[in-house]
Amino acid sequence: MVTPSVETVRDEVRYWLDDTWDPDRSLSDWRELLVASGWAVPSWPPAWHGKGLPAWADKVVADEFRRAGAVGTPLGGGMSLAAPTILEHGTDELRGRILRPTLTGEVTWTQLFSEPGAGSDLAGLSTTAVRDGDDWIISGQKVWNTSAHHADYGMLLARTDWGVPKHEGISYFVLPMNQPGVEVRPIVQMNRHQSFNEVFLTEARVPASNVVGGLGDGWRVARTTLMHERTFATLRRPSFGVGSGRTIDEAAAEAADHFATYAWYPQRAGRADLVVDRARHFDRARDPIVRQEIARLVSFQRASEWTAERAKAARALGRAPGPEGSLGKLAASEVARRSARVHSSIAGASALLNGADPHDDLAAVIAEVLVSTPAQSIAGGTDEIQRNIIGENILGLPREPTSDRGVPFSDVARSLPER
Repeated sequence: MVTPSVETVRDEVRYWLDDTWDPDRSLSDWRELLVASGWAVPSWPPAWHGKGLPAWADKVVADEFRRAGAVGTPLGGGMSLAAPTILEHGTDELRGRILRPTLTGEVTWTQLFSEPGAGSDLAGLSTTAVRDGDDWIISGQKVWNTSAHHADYGMLLARTDWGVPKHEGISYFVLPMNQPGVEVRPIVQMNRHQSFNEVFLTEARVPASNVVGGLGDGWRVARTTLMHERTFATLRRPSFGVGSGRTIDEAAAEAADHFATYAWYPQRAGRADLVVDRARHFDRARDPIVRQEIARLVSFQRASEWTAERAKAARALGRAPGPEGSLGKLAASEVARRSARVHSSIAGASALLNGADPHDDLAAVIAEVLVSTPAQSIAGGTDEIQRNIIGENILGLPREPTSDRGVPFSDVARSLPER
């Protein structure tokens, strides 16, 4: 098969949009057409709703959708995490049941990985799956689960074998969330947002056909999900141009609901974009110490952005996400910390006093920065875990010594009961 040129792909999708895009359809009808056309995920195989095009075609097609003001695939973890993981590791039967409704937005997702006793050491999880006929019975607790309160499915890691080392006894499941035995409780954060949940599983059921990969293969499958999570994707709002219509209105409402969960994420990242204006606001722009700290922050941020661009270029060439995601994640944590430190040095102790100055419109934003940035070093894998990945997979250093390597997980000391 001859690989088409960028111009050919651009012309084909532009012709299809000119002929098909109608903003007065319902969003669900439009996405059914989109998925049927193959333009929803052009780099996916034709058997699974794509066109079998090179990875670079995804960006070309996305650019044409923005040009036309057309709506694309849904936002959220279903498209960015669950779908690519199931595409790579799922059975044909599971792909047939799950991928299409995920692409159309008919179903939504949450990620059920971390536990109270297994955060950084994710492989130390103790949520248990026991086989019962055609089902698996799941019991345990998960935490930091975004959107679990309205998700249809969960990407679930559970232990199916306690008699092997911890990484080998984990399996990856697609958990139906709307069933008895699944209880979701919101978590109130110190910045007063409620973006995350705890999920308590008490003999919840998962069909045996919902295992992704083989039994005991969950760690390898989970790494695919985690690599997609740690890529340099941004929470950029989709642009639907200047048009109007039912499709656009429904997509805009969907986007608003999605981004409400992440309203504080810019503050979590440190808001380095505000430091210069804040220095001017407090008349500290000529302070040599403040100027030096701002210069260090901005130079580090720009260097991390170049790393992100290299990663994007690699993805455009079709390379799978790799350790560069950990470099970006670690750099983002450092940008957040440095930004918070600079904001504090500029505003002083009053930076934490939300609303202390009625004439300062950004005072509340900066206060939220200071109580939100610690999350950047934890979410998506702690800084310590990212350093291990970088050391082992990029620098070639020996693996970190542990006392539980090669030991059956049932013999490993844990902070929580086994099951």
